Amino acid sequence: MKPNPLDKPVALVSRISVSLPPDLLSELDRMVESRGYDSRSQAIGEMVHYQLAEHKRALGNEVMAGALTLLYNRSTRGLQGRLADLQYQYIDEVVSSLHVHLTEDRMLEVLLVQGPAAKLQAIANEMIAQRGVITGRLQLLAAVIPPLHAPGTAA
Repeated sequence: MKPNPLDKPVALVSRISVSLPPDLLSELDRMVESRGYDSRSQAIGEMVHYQLAEHKRALGNEVMAGALTLLYNRSTRGLQGRLADLQYQYIDEVVSSLHVHLTEDRMLEVLLVQGPAAKLQAIANEMIAQRGVITGRLQLLAAVIPPLHAPGTAA
């Protein structure tokens, strides 16, 4: 029987043993069930991925991808222009943006970003500190967005 080319290759995994206090194990099982994980291993794997991304983020030089979410008052004089100018200033790191009008004066903006974690955090801090920004959050993942065009190619 020929293998199906659409079948995903089987990923190699390593088995480890983890000891947990009974109350922590019960909480883990409730979370596995409520979030719909297939297994404890899947839930723990996701937690490890998250913590590794946070560790890489703390190191500062790892190239990461993520989203910067801003909630701001759009009626603050000059704010939208300043945010647009910052996006242009950091055009190598700001891949894309989306803004949504929530109310007459509230705007939600989501920026897709990629670059060294420390630089992305500095960009986020600069944008969040703008007068009129109500709140903001940078969420980074240990992932890299494929380049849109190979270096040195012209369209």
